[in-house]
Amino acid sequence: MNHGRPVSRRQESAYRTLLTGFTPRMGNFRPAHMRIGSLEDSVLNGHTTRSSTLIQLFGRNDDLTIVRSFLDRAAVSGAALSVVGDAGIGKTMLLRAAVEVASAAGVRVLRAAGVEFEAGIGFSGLNQALLPAFDEFARRLGAAHCDALSVALGLRTGPAPDRMLVANATLALLRSIAADQAVLVVVDDAQWIDRASAAVLGFVARRLDGSRIGFLAAARSDIEGFFEHSGLPEHELQPLDDEAARRLLDHRFPTLPGMVRRRVLAEAQGNPLALVELPTALNFPHCDALRSLPAVLPIGRRLQALFAARIAELAEPTRQLLLLAALDGTGDLHVVHGDGPGAMEHLTAAERAGLVRVDGRGGRLAFRHPLTRSAIVEMSSAAERRRAHLVLAQLWTNRPERRAWHLGEATEKPDEPVARLLQEAAHRSLDRGDATGAISALVRAAHLSPRGADRSRRLAQAAFIGADVTGEMGTASQLLVDAQAAGLDQGGSLYAAATTAYLLVNGDTDIDTAHALLVGAIENRSKGGPADDAELVEALWALSLLCWLGGTPEHWAPYHAAVARLTPSAPALMTLQTRTFLDPVRATASVLDELDVALARLHVEADPATIVRTTRCAVHLDRLGPCRASSWRVLRDGREGGAVMKALVSIMHLCAGSFTAGRWDEITELADEALELCDNQRYRHFLWQFHYYKALVAAVRGDQDANLAWTDEIIRWASPRGARGPLHFVHHARGLAALGRGDFDGAYRHTTAISPAGSFASYAPHALWVMADLVEAALRTGRRDAAAAHVAAMHEANVAGLSPRLALLVGSATALAADDDRATELFEQALALPGIDRWPFDLARTQLAFGEHLRRNRAAAAARDHLIAAMETFRRLGAHPWSRRAENGLRVAGQSRAGRGEGAPDSLTPQEHEIAMLAASGLSNKQIAQQLFLSHRTVGAHLYRAFPKLGISSRAGLRDALVATPDTRRGPDG
Repeated sequence: MNHGRPVSRRQESAYRTLLTGFTPRMGNFRPAHMRIGSLEDSVLNGHTTRSSTLIQLFGRNDDLTIVRSFLDRAAVSGAALSVVGDAGIGKTMLLRAAVEVASAAGVRVLRAAGVEFEAGIGFSGLNQALLPAFDEFARRLGAAHCDALSVALGLRTGPAPDRMLVANATLALLRSIAADQAVLVVVDDAQWIDRASAAVLGFVARRLDGSRIGFLAAARSDIEGFFEHSGLPEHELQPLDDEAARRLLDHRFPTLPGMVRRRVLAEAQGNPLALVELPTALNFPHCDALRSLPAVLPIGRRLQALFAARIAELAEPTRQLLLLAALDGTGDLHVVHGDGPGAMEHLTAAERAGLVRVDGRGGRLAFRHPLTRSAIVEMSSAAERRRAHLVLAQLWTNRPERRAWHLGEATEKPDEPVARLLQEAAHRSLDRGDATGAISALVRAAHLSPRGADRSRRLAQAAFIGADVTGEMGTASQLLVDAQAAGLDQGGSLYAAATTAYLLVNGDTDIDTAHALLVGAIENRSKGGPADDAELVEALWALSLLCWLGGTPEHWAPYHAAVARLTPSAPALMTLQTRTFLDPVRATASVLDELDVALARLHVEADPATIVRTTRCAVHLDRLGPCRASSWRVLRDGREGGAVMKALVSIMHLCAGSFTAGRWDEITELADEALELCDNQRYRHFLWQFHYYKALVAAVRGDQDANLAWTDEIIRWASPRGARGPLHFVHHARGLAALGRGDFDGAYRHTTAISPAGSFASYAPHALWVMADLVEAALRTGRRDAAAAHVAAMHEANVAGLSPRLALLVGSATALAADDDRATELFEQALALPGIDRWPFDLARTQLAFGEHLRRNRAAAAARDHLIAAMETFRRLGAHPWSRRAENGLRVAGQSRAGRGEGAPDSLTPQEHEIAMLAASGLSNKQIAQQLFLSHRTVGAHLYRAFPKLGISSRAGLRDALVATPDTRRGPDG
């Protein structure tokens, strides 16, 4: 116990680290005012070890709180608690945690566990619990009680004692021990405790008032035993929520392939035992992520033993009916009704056995335990499974995809018609965004292909989807090897060539080699090609990535030539990318209209590839707002093991939108997540993208060392591979950092390295993002001609017509470069543009430039208004170099105090302000997270930083703290 000693920072840090395995909601410390103490006390005082059960529990904070409360009550006046739940749900682990805490606090623990084969041996359970105290019987009990208890436990011979006498003797013994030392009686698997012990323990559990005895039992909710729970406080243990299940799986199997991980999470349905046993049953880590995943996962002996007895007792027709339902997986009662008029009778038998629930009115069947399906399949023979799949294929004639799956599982020998059906099913899966299902269908189709050429072609396509969509680079490589072993013609398979190119770029090979390999394969295919040739089109999309990385017109030339040869014309989205992403400065009004129409369709689009390709077209034209919800959708799917590569691209797009919108904290969080994902998936050729966004945030916040470190990482990856495209990103981030620290010569060098002053180079879309930076750097270094030339190029290209943000930048740059007599009017026109408050950093920089212009022209009062507005925005964003510049301008303009104190609402970042306003309106962290597409952890972190800025210590003070400031800072959608 703590005994009032202060908690050191080191202890507090250790405590918080330990409890990250529970849930992020823990934070307040409870005093050690009870004899047992609390879970926190035990952790803080070093009573747990690295192997502690406490740090192996995930998502059980609420359950642990209930146990803690029970232990506290028991330590003072006695208490009982019965924990019930499904098999494998974690009851035993919860009991172990309680035992650890109680033992560490000096409580005496007496334990027993029901054993199924001992259920017929009288007092076997009581013997387990009380045997450790046998030497104390004579000292603590009267002769009658001592004799009765000793005989009942088989420790002495004599006539059979009266049951009530045994019960009273047990209670007397426990009360005597508790007079010296608090006692905790723990009974696990109470459903298998023998009848005699159950009666005695139940008697004791109901008579604990004032005793300092705790009685804690755990039992399965699906099995009736002798132990009577009625009248005892009961807590039902629920499955883990999605987040806790993911954390447990990641903790135990950190390198589990994403697709396997997703299946395990789906099959386990939050059951902790299933989460730790299913990967083992799959023979992880030797399982192949794509080829070793049957329709129903195997469960292994340990899990099978939980269900084997009840399944084996069923009649053969009932088991066959359940096998149909298990392999079908839809829960549709029509599946089992097709088995004849006796189907419902057999289902009733399964329901009585506690295996299924049947909702006749809703037409649904559900297995009571998530692992029952697997156990039923595991206990069937291969022939039985094939027959069941054939029956299901005949039942699902109206669902081609489902029918193809069942035919594939029912077919033993190569069969081209079935393989073709599976290939068609794979294409349908891919169209609706299920890349995992598509790969599995293609792999099964390949195994059923009679011809080696068909087998290798299907394996090559599966490998390409693995590399391009799911991010399973290791598996893609293995599938490509298998395709080659099946007789793949490397030169004739564009899927194989594209996969090889991805693998080369992801390794140490230079961009030019991968580019040449893929260009050669595309050109060898034919001198032209139909635009509906999916293999050719996907190869061209892969080639566009290599061209982008290469970053020169020479890389793009063969791509454009191949696209031009498509007949009758290239896919619309491919053409749109060429006219927007590659050369946005030359996008016409009709192209912008076409882009807006495509973006308006994203909310109903299911295909991750279409979502990220459409969003890519919007990046440099400031139209990422309409893409935000769909990008988050792709990211959430990727977090669950879906389209991982597309999820990474979506993070790039979210970061791009968040940078211009001032959501810089979000960029840091997303980039960190992406870097971890790249590392886990071994997707190394994407790492530099997230180094770039971290470098950008470092630049605007004045962290010069971090900016240099992150951009150095990009150069280290790009230079040896001849990747020139990423160097534009380096110049952008370093140029912005140079501006912030006042190194205008350096800023000019970096911005003109992307595109020379007075021009907007093709294939250099970053030129749009640095155009105002270039003009400012040119003017600050005396290069007025270069600045004027670049402003003229902006107007000649009508850059202002591309988006409101670019119009603001053009207006600001034009005003900066203008003569003093025109500059004021031009600044005012720029600041009058509609909707520019969506871009806080760019708006504040324009206000800063205008304020500095007015100050130089001795309009001090007007200058102060703009400088104060700029300074407050910079402070909220954390743009420290620019904030200091505005403060200096204010001092020169005669402002003695530069802005408001830290306690004002204006000291919040835009995202902190938005979250604080929503919290003040009464929304919970979870509701706010859903509304803003954030995690509830992120919401909590923002509130934690906002409270001291507002001068409050709790949520209750938010409304009063914010009331003085109108809600004008909602984050933009851009």
